[in-house]
Amino acid sequence: MSTLAPLRLLREPWNTSEGNQSNATAGAGGAWCQGLDIPNELFLTLGLVSLVENLLVVAAILKNRNLHSPMYYFICCLAVSDMLVSVSNLAETLFMLLMEHGVLVIRASIVRHMDNVIDMLICSSVVSSLSFLGVIAVDRYITIFYALRYHSIMTLQRAVVTMASVWLASTVSSTVFITYYRNNAILLCLIGFFLFMLVLMLVLYIHMFALARHHVRSISSQQKQPTMYRTSSLKGAVTLTILLGVFFICWGPFFFHLILIVTCPTNPFCTCFFSYFNLFLILIICNSVVDPLIYAFRSQELRRTLREVVMCSW
Repeated sequence: MSTLAPLRLLREPWNTSEGNQSNATAGAGGAWCQGLDIPNELFLTLGLVSLVENLLVVAAILKNRNLHSPMYYFICCLAVSDMLVSVSNLAETLFMLLMEHGVLVIRASIVRHMDNVIDMLICSSVVSSLSFLGVIAVDRYITIFYALRYHSIMTLQRAVVTMASVWLASTVSSTVFITYYRNNAILLCLIGFFLFMLVLMLVLYIHMFALARHHVRSISSQQKQPTMYRTSSLKGAVTLTILLGVFFICWGPFFFHLILIVTCPTNPFCTCFFSYFNLFLILIICNSVVDPLIYAFRSQELRRTLREVVMCSW
């Protein structure tokens, strides 16, 4: 398997010839420049796990009326975005396996149309997934710092407008990307979008952690329980590290790949980095697997509903 359909376009820089790429790789030398051979079974397994997890999240939120709130709607949209990543991955992998083994014979024109559909689907899901991660961070920020005004600020109408805007922007941006993917300006926009989301989440979550730390310190000083303060601070720091660490580890290598395509497409060491593109895609799919564990399954109400869904007690 080469890569996910739309991201395949970014596997190697398009402004270098095949001969130059081969020479650059050879010049960088070493077996480590040959990349990793990711088996199709791993893509299929991760895609299925992610699909099942996120389907459970969506089903639980739809089933339980207590979860019909803006926060859980945003988590539901994140789950749908992650499901699109999984479905795109599964669809492309299955089609490639069937064609490679001669089970499925399709005309080249139909293959191109299928590629375009999968391109649109995966690009839209990537942008929407990143967007909803940012929206969830903003929603949590409002919950903590404007708790008394939260329901007047984050009304259902505003939540619906926010969700619709994200999906519309994701669809439009994916169309533009597929049409002009060879333009460096498009890549710079994607890189800028990722950096914006990273900084946004970093600032909001650190601010929330600082406030929680201040509250715990105040309570501890009044009750003379410094141990509780240290325990709560440590727990908050671990949660913050998990949130930002997972985001950066899963998405960082892919966007660093885009930066190298723009800045040093012919550099031998950059070419070596390009050879690990399939690994970066695995990390993106892993993010779809981990997101429900971080944003959804930590809710006791949602876990209870998930048990009911699994037991088929509708």
